[in-house]
Amino acid sequence: MSGITYVRGDATAPSVKGVKLIAHVCNDIGGWGKGFVLAVSRRWPEPEKAFRAWHRERASNDFGLGAVQFVQVEPYVWVANMVGQRGIRTGSKGVPVRYEAIDTALARLADQAAELDASVHMPRIGCGLAGGKWSRVEPLIAERLVRRGIAVTVYDHGEGRN
Repeated sequence: MSGITYVRGDATAPSVKGVKLIAHVCNDIGGWGKGFVLAVSRRWPEPEKAFRAWHRERASNDFGLGAVQFVQVEPYVWVANMVGQRGIRTGSKGVPVRYEAIDTALARLADQAAELDASVHMPRIGCGLAGGKWSRVEPLIAERLVRRGIAVTVYDHGEGRN
């Protein structure tokens, strides 16, 4: 038992009380335009604006694999832009997902969730366009978040599962 709640629905619309952190994986080249980020952008413009500025000013900030940017979008809702993907295409070096970066980002997410007393909501991070395997990501979530007593809900949108 992982301690993760699985539901079918939209991770951008969690229906629980209290502070909510919506977490997702971004790439390290500043791209925003496919996958779960489209659902984020349909609800709130701020996470995309913040991500693009963070990437643009990367020479003077912490932007890079494993980094997390927290963007408050509503009084009790934050979006966590987690950089856990090298580039956007599968190539000679394999799929874009970087499990070590996701692990580092999840540790930062856990600290923020604990500080805000927030629950965490996400799609199957790293398993869509990034090409990752849920069997590798789920234990990271269990270790970094669930073990610290943070409530995690994973949303499956539509029919298929990775």
